[in-house]
Amino acid sequence: MSKSEVGYADNIHSASSPSSGSADNNMTNISTGGDMEKVMVPVEDMSNLDESGLKRDLRLRHMVMIAISGTIGTGLFLTSGKTIATAGPLGALMAYVVIGIWLVFVCQAIGEIATLLPLPGAFTAWGARVFDEAFSFQMTYLYLLNWLLTVPAELSASSLIVSFWLHEGSSFPTWVVPVIIIIVLVIINLLGVQVYGEVEYWFSILKVVTIIVFIICGILVDSGAVGGHVYGVSNWHIEGAPFKGGFRAFLSVLVSVGFAYGGTELSGVTAAESRNPHKHVPKAVNTVLVRIAFFYILSIFFLASIVPNDDPRLANTDGTVLNAPFTIVFLKAGMTGGASYMNAVIFTSVVSAANSDFYVATRMLMSLSRNGWAPRFVGRTNSRGVPIIAVAITTAFSCIALVMIYAGASTVFDWLVSIIGSIIFLIWCSILFLHFRFRVCWKAQGNTPEDLPYKSWGYPYGHYIASIIGAGCVIASFYLSIASKPDVGTFAGGSMDPTYIAARNKWAQGLLGAWFPWVLAITLYFGWKFGKGTKIVNPAEADLDTGRWIPTPKTLEEENKPIPAWKRFLSKFI
Repeated sequence: MSKSEVGYADNIHSASSPSSGSADNNMTNISTGGDMEKVMVPVEDMSNLDESGLKRDLRLRHMVMIAISGTIGTGLFLTSGKTIATAGPLGALMAYVVIGIWLVFVCQAIGEIATLLPLPGAFTAWGARVFDEAFSFQMTYLYLLNWLLTVPAELSASSLIVSFWLHEGSSFPTWVVPVIIIIVLVIINLLGVQVYGEVEYWFSILKVVTIIVFIICGILVDSGAVGGHVYGVSNWHIEGAPFKGGFRAFLSVLVSVGFAYGGTELSGVTAAESRNPHKHVPKAVNTVLVRIAFFYILSIFFLASIVPNDDPRLANTDGTVLNAPFTIVFLKAGMTGGASYMNAVIFTSVVSAANSDFYVATRMLMSLSRNGWAPRFVGRTNSRGVPIIAVAITTAFSCIALVMIYAGASTVFDWLVSIIGSIIFLIWCSILFLHFRFRVCWKAQGNTPEDLPYKSWGYPYGHYIASIIGAGCVIASFYLSIASKPDVGTFAGGSMDPTYIAARNKWAQGLLGAWFPWVLAITLYFGWKFGKGTKIVNPAEADLDTGRWIPTPKTLEEENKPIPAWKRFLSKFI
């Protein structure tokens, strides 16, 4: 058996010998982490065991559906209209295409390393292995912050969504809705990862069906088969189209598009709890291309074709479902119940996305604890493999949503989107950097790409393109945050002009979003580096063994089954 076929548990360096996972040597050393004593565990019992205390209970269908639509929520259903209203139909479409290309190669990088090293914390833990411990420290805290902010952002939207079913002047306290959702999320996450995966599986099916129905409706409405009006691409030629606001407007929507795509990299985090990372992770990351092309690109194309970019409803300033772009298309299709249906779908999508956000936040807290970057008790798990204290901390942050409702949910949501979108950009750039670094370490230790259990396609040229896109997006956000500062002298009412105040707030929002994540990342990195005296890892000495998954003999037999050439080709994309 080759080295690439053998998985490893925590602190197993002797397992690189050919007999480590063979049927002739059915016992292997494993440590539960830290300085705990090693014990002997039969290889056949490894499939549902993780050294961190997590349980490998996610099946292939869970992994694939979570990767396809686990985090589709308010980013697509509510804010996509603003993208079209700001950048025009072609500008919005190009923004989704450009960010989509970047994300495809980010997920390929995740797939390659997560298949080899399905670690708790996923890509946030790789930096300590292949580059510098301080890099992992800052990356894990930034990614944790991302999800601790995203949970209340999603929950605050739920209060806006449920108001659709309330009559005007209703005394129903909308803050009750986030409270109920928080309780539900806590229960789901306390029941274990298998329950989480099952809930996400069915929520994801609902979202997938909705988007398919929407695309079918879009085709019928756009062609005139339904509604009696042929739109075609006529809305791409009206005033302001196809590029509304020019190149600058196109750059300005990139962060919100990043927010809409955020969470696609989740398959790397769930790898630590997959029953078979060698099989499940590659299949999950290879669905990303289909998700982007089908769910996002086609949806935006039909939205932009049917709803003109100057339609005031696209801005959706109040965040209600009546002005949600998907609802507008359903109404144009003559589906009078379309608004109610979309409201129900958007509501379940928010719960689903918040559930995924909640799950990732707890795993990031656990990763911090296991690496000694947070108190050790934070990472303690119960018999179900659930980090109890991490769940409690995430629950506390989720309650920020209640404060947001009183502060103005829609306004605070826009501020959070700006910050979260920039954090996502930072994380994606970091993942690509770590993948390049991983390949350097892999080669320095005498390995070849063919030795990997999964090899990312498109490397290195696709990753070069993705890196250029990423750098361009970050530079653009920096530029716009400075260049978009409004000149008070151009407003008739001076500093008290409502239009100036709105423009100033929007500028401040962009400034905070663009710079805060990067300033925090640099502060965390150098603070930990100089405080702990961490060193850059020598590629030849990088630890690429600790934490590898140990497949059972049955799993190896399934992996080595011959696959037809056409299936191998198709599996790269679907």
